[in-house]
Amino acid sequence: MVKSKKIIVVITFILFCTLAGFTIYKWVRFGTIDGGSIFFSFISLAYFINSITWGDPEGPEDKDELDKYIETQSAKIGYFVLMILSGSILFISEGVSELNDIENYPLLIVVCLTFVTLPITEFIYARKYK
Repeated sequence: MVKSKKIIVVITFILFCTLAGFTIYKWVRFGTIDGGSIFFSFISLAYFINSITWGDPEGPEDKDELDKYIETQSAKIGYFVLMILSGSILFISEGVSELNDIENYPLLIVVCLTFVTLPITEFIYARKYK
């Protein structure tokens, strides 16, 4: 990895640690959870992981077949992991085990949308080639 890319990896790691540390500090010290801090912590984490994986926070510049295959497989696996995690968060945050007891309808709708996103996307993409 080129020296400038190593510097980018270090900078994105420091940014993530700073944002996550600030978020945790505010939560422990003041008992408040700041949505913006959590959001930007996760964005900086994504840039850090991209920097480690591809050597560039924006992802690979020139994609060969292996890079495309890695992105395709990781996107599909990531979709299913996100589906499971969002369902788990729904049931844990609501503290219920039955669907009829859920009161957070926006989160329920988001979880339900995770079930139809991939089939709809595949349908639209398949129509493009048929």
